[in-house]
Amino acid sequence: MEYSLVCHSLYAFWSSPVKKKLILLSIMFLVWVYMLYSCVGYCSTMPSLVVDSYRGKETGSAADYDEPSIRTAASRDLLNNEVEMDRADDWDEMRGEQQRPEPSAMSSFSNGSGSKKLPQAIIIGVKKGGTRALLEFLRVHPDIRAVGAEPHFFDRNYENGLEWYRELMPKTLEGQITMEKTPSYFVTREAPARIAAMSRDTKLIVVVRDPVTRAISDYTQTLSKKPDIPSFESLTFKNRTTGLIDTSWSAIQIGIYAKHLDNWLQYFPMEQILFVSGERLISDPAGELGRVQDFLGLKRIITDKHFYFNQTKGFPCLKKAEGSSKPHCLGKTKGRTHPNIDPEVVQRLRDFYRPFNMKFYQMTGHNFGWD
Repeated sequence: MEYSLVCHSLYAFWSSPVKKKLILLSIMFLVWVYMLYSCVGYCSTMPSLVVDSYRGKETGSAADYDEPSIRTAASRDLLNNEVEMDRADDWDEMRGEQQRPEPSAMSSFSNGSGSKKLPQAIIIGVKKGGTRALLEFLRVHPDIRAVGAEPHFFDRNYENGLEWYRELMPKTLEGQITMEKTPSYFVTREAPARIAAMSRDTKLIVVVRDPVTRAISDYTQTLSKKPDIPSFESLTFKNRTTGLIDTSWSAIQIGIYAKHLDNWLQYFPMEQILFVSGERLISDPAGELGRVQDFLGLKRIITDKHFYFNQTKGFPCLKKAEGSSKPHCLGKTKGRTHPNIDPEVVQRLRDFYRPFNMKFYQMTGHNFGWD
């Protein structure tokens, strides 16, 4: 009897046209609110402000530190063009970001809330060390939110102010970490003081790589944009006969890690800087990502199950990228084939870097095995 009364009541409720309309209107309103928050969340991750900043900085300098004098017109032109090379790769990376699958609806919904904060952690270097791979891998973690393109705030855009910088950042929720990466910070003389002025609690991450391989990779990037540049060998030496290395060439200078680290240690203690091996990031990405997650105080969520090795590109890729169910590898600007370099030149460079590497090992307490 009671069962039949309940059924009758439910039937009477659903059969009412007015109540049906109210229910449908309520459902439509909830869907509208959901879509609105999804749109806000997704738009907040687009790098439009960074794109505008690059357009407005066509005449800006690459960094605020002074390069040593250059020995030849050819190498001087090459160094002047390296800012444009970096900028071109930045554009390639931004295009890659925009071509990636859109975040899931639930992810976008959550991103619509929260607030924009200055970064608590920054990948400061080094160029051609593996910084883009590290950032892409870290973005899989639900407690890390990172801007895609390189802001270059502490080297090229510092005069724009911290509020401009903050606006570039994605929104984060309580407990999430805001990050960015700009590899040129590591070799920019003013960058340590400027980051310390923002916050002395900022955690710094440096991806380092065999400086000889890094220099060749740096040259390869430039060669891909400017095929008529001088040979690697001619740019490496001031005098080929004596074997004197030209440290005024930035491709060589960046790899003197101990020299640049000295500058950072004037403002940040060693325990606030994590050094990631670019080689291990390829051979054991989960292991290096574990160290990074520990350094950031996060749960180890990124593990072996997130990676597979791409034989064609020669480095690991993500099985599932951030906000997607599809595999994701880095773009065409990564994993370029290196030109053949005279083995004698490679050995001269190894001899040149050896004492600097030894000092760097002592400073960091870690032997990276480059010698």
